[in-house]
Amino acid sequence: MERHLNRIEDYEPLCGAEAVERIARKAERLREAHVVHVNSTYYGGGVAEILGSLTLLLNNLGVRAGWRVIQGAPDFFGVTKKMHNALQGAEIELTPQKLQIYEEIVAENALRNHLDHDFVVVHDPQPLPLITHYRKNAPWVWRCHIDLSQPNATLWEYLSQFVNKYDAAIFSLEEYGQELEVPQLFFEPAIDPFSIKNRELSEGEIDERLDHYSIPRDLPLVVQVSRFDRWKDPEGVIRAFQIARREVEATLVLLGNVATDDPEGEQVYHSLLGERDERIVILSREDTALVNALQSRAAVVLQKSLREGFGLTVTEAMWKGAAVVGGNVGGIRRQIEDGVTGFLVNTVEECAARVVQLVKDERLRRRFGEAARESVRRRYLMSRLLEQHLDLYDSFDATFKLRQPR
Repeated sequence: MERHLNRIEDYEPLCGAEAVERIARKAERLREAHVVHVNSTYYGGGVAEILGSLTLLLNNLGVRAGWRVIQGAPDFFGVTKKMHNALQGAEIELTPQKLQIYEEIVAENALRNHLDHDFVVVHDPQPLPLITHYRKNAPWVWRCHIDLSQPNATLWEYLSQFVNKYDAAIFSLEEYGQELEVPQLFFEPAIDPFSIKNRELSEGEIDERLDHYSIPRDLPLVVQVSRFDRWKDPEGVIRAFQIARREVEATLVLLGNVATDDPEGEQVYHSLLGERDERIVILSREDTALVNALQSRAAVVLQKSLREGFGLTVTEAMWKGAAVVGGNVGGIRRQIEDGVTGFLVNTVEECAARVVQLVKDERLRRRFGEAARESVRRRYLMSRLLEQHLDLYDSFDATFKLRQPR
C-alpha cells in the first residue's frame, strides 16, 4: 500500500488557503537549498518527532532537508544526560574525564559527517561542539529544546563557548534566553496532526489498541505519556492518583519509552514497577497508535513535570480534545490557560484534586477539550513551525549575519 507523505496542502483545512500559499511562496525562494538537522536520536522524544515531520515537509516543498543522528557509546550519553539534567538546574561534576568523553565522541562524529550544506541546524547539547570541527561555509544555528530558566552556571559557562561560535541560537521560550554573543530567536515546538500519533482514530481502533495491551476500559482512564524521566515526576503522578482514588474510581496508565540517548530511562522505569496493581498500569512501549488511543480515550491526561522545555505530549493530548492537568512549569504553562483549556498544578495534592474534579464532571472535560483543540489549531501545528524555519533560512545574508526574520 502506498504511504501518503504529508504536504503543506494537507494543512489547508486547518490553517487556511492563504497561509498555505504564503508558505509555498517562501519555499520557492529556497528551492534546491540544502539544509541539514543534527540531533542525538531518531525516536523517543519531541525533538525526533518534530524533525521527522519538518524535514519531510521541507523536502516536499523543494527544500532539500537531511537529518543526521550522532552516534556514541553509553558513557557518552551518560555524560550528556547529566548535562541535560544540569541545564535544568541539577548539580553536575564536570571532571576532565567527562569533558574528554564528550568532546572526543563529538569529534569522531564530525569526522564521519560531512556537513557542507547551505544551512546547518544542531539540536541540544549532545552534538553542540560539532561546529569546532568544520571550516564554516554556511550559517550554523543551535536549537536548544531544554528548559534553560535555571541552568547550572558552571556547565553553561563551559557550553556557551561553543554556542557563541554559531550564527544564531533558538530557544523554545523567551524566558530561556541567555547572555550570548549571537542573535537569539524563540520558536515554540509544534505537532504533526496527520501522524499516527495525532490523527483521528475510530472507536474500534482505540478499543483494539487498549485491548492489545490488556488495559481495562471499565473505569475512567487517567493517563500520563512521557519518557521515563525524573523530571516528568512519575512518582508524583502515582501519589496523586492514589489520593484521588479515595474519592473516584479510575485506572491510571503510565506509558513511556526509553530514548536511545537517555541511559537513565530504564532505571526510572524499573524503579516504578513495584507500584503496579490492578488499577495502576505501567508500560514501556514505542507504540504511537497506543499513545493516540490512550490520549483519545482518557478522562484526564496528566503531564505533571517538574521541569519541561515545552511538553509536546500536552499539545498532543489537547489536540485530541482531552482534559489536561499539567505541572505549572516551562512550556506547559504557555500551552494551558488555567481554568480555560485545562488545569495547572504545583503540588501532588493539587493534582489529585483536579483529577477528582474532572473525573466527576464530564461537561467540564468537554469544555476544556474543545477549547484546547482550538488553541492547538491556532498556535501549535507544524505549518507554523515550518514557516518559521523557512523565514530563518531566508534571513541570513551572504556573510551569515541574521537579518530580522519576517
